[in-house]
Amino acid sequence: MSKRVVLEASHAVAEAVKMANVDVVAAYPITPQTHIPERLAEMVANGELEAAYIPVESEHSAMSTCLGAASVGSRAFTTTAGQGLELMHEAVYIASSMRYPIVMVVCNRALSAPISVWADHSDVMAVRDTGWIQVFCQNNQEAFDMTLWAFRVGEDPKVLIPVMVNLDGFTLSHVTEPLFLPEQSEVDRFLPPFKYQLALHPDKPTTHGAFGMPEIYTEVKVGQEVALRKSKGAILQGWKEFGDIFGRYYSPVEPYRAKGAKTLLLTMGSLGETAKMVIDEKRDKGEAVGLINLRLWRPFPFEEFRQAVKDADVVIVFDRCISFGGPGGPVCSEVRSALYDQEKKPNVIGFVGALGGRDMTAKDFEYVIDRGIDVAKTGTPELFETVGVRGKVSGIRG
Repeated sequence: MSKRVVLEASHAVAEAVKMANVDVVAAYPITPQTHIPERLAEMVANGELEAAYIPVESEHSAMSTCLGAASVGSRAFTTTAGQGLELMHEAVYIASSMRYPIVMVVCNRALSAPISVWADHSDVMAVRDTGWIQVFCQNNQEAFDMTLWAFRVGEDPKVLIPVMVNLDGFTLSHVTEPLFLPEQSEVDRFLPPFKYQLALHPDKPTTHGAFGMPEIYTEVKVGQEVALRKSKGAILQGWKEFGDIFGRYYSPVEPYRAKGAKTLLLTMGSLGETAKMVIDEKRDKGEAVGLINLRLWRPFPFEEFRQAVKDADVVIVFDRCISFGGPGGPVCSEVRSALYDQEKKPNVIGFVGALGGRDMTAKDFEYVIDRGIDVAKTGTPELFETVGVRGKVSGIRG
């Protein structure tokens, strides 16, 4: 039977890793992720978790250590943030290409310069195309649930793909909330022991990461792409099994008061819960607006997303990252691409905000919705608008 506790998201993640009975934890501390490896180190030292805790000299080494651990069949976990994720960038590609189901929690942090320790999504968007399954969390309960679920899906013999769980730095990582922790027996029902059929062993030699000539490289990459897209079936099944056991069901695209809405606001991560307050107020006033939380980022849930917006006239996309020199934010770009060939499609309006941890209040979301509706009606020569930017900006709305 689940028990209700109060934990910050970082410690909720650590509890999920402990209950998953990981074999290897390799991590390097970086704000705002540090509380996760600190708590895991305490668990190992206190005998709460029987695992090898490896304090490495960099984030690149953390991922490299997980690569080695996973190659011999160990259940491996790491965590990072911001510049740490970019330092391990090369090895992040290797994990997915080698089909090692490592689980990594990223406490999303803005990239410098200027130096910032606060949250936005510039770090994870820089590794958008590295071949990992990627999800975003709205709250501390999801931080626990998605971490546990990540092991189940990534290690599925039909998947064998690493999973990245994103949660907003400080906004979740350092904030305490009530959540439910399951019994270990329930977790054991959900998550079987990891048995990696391709594990390196001297008695049965295999080749991992051999040199790829031009004659085979393309086929390998296409095979990787096919595998990532096919993983969605296991992703959905994993969420169903999670719900059947723990009572909390998840989906790739989560609508909120979206039925009958002609304008939909799309968010990713914790700010969706702030936006819900504005949606409630507007719906109570009779305004036909709703919210979509995009939980699954990779593989992109084309079918579910198109179904969610099919009756809308306007989709307002809120990004926490600028795609420099591009059409605004990377999420908005993806949404437009997902809809480009649809016979009936909504007008997609892009906003960028909450960069480097700047506050995004309910009042700000009210502005985004009202301004997005206005832009959809009147048009604009600009590509996107930056919320709350000070001073006159040329070339983009704002």
